[in-house]
Amino acid sequence: MSSDVNDITIQYEEDGQVLVQELDKEILTKGAWATIIFRYQNWSRAKNEFTKEMFTIRRYQKRNGEYLPKSKFNISSSYQAKKIIATLQKWID
Repeated sequence: MSSDVNDITIQYEEDGQVLVQELDKEILTKGAWATIIFRYQNWSRAKNEFTKEMFTIRRYQKRNGEYLPKSKFNISSSYQAKKIIATLQKWID
């Protein structure tokens, strides 16, 4: 993993082919526990193209100087993301 929260990525390559393309990320919390939200796309071998944009929220714990993945929540569509945003906005307003 990484010792610096800014270096954490979900970009993944295999045999020179990007299979998970990280489009953006936002670090929500830093410290012993880090929370990061990523915007990404997966490579579809069947279609030979990247899928629609998806989102994931991931938590990392720093142990022995390295951030280790602990949990994740995948947001599978823009529709689901908008519902989460609307619900949170309603709760905090």
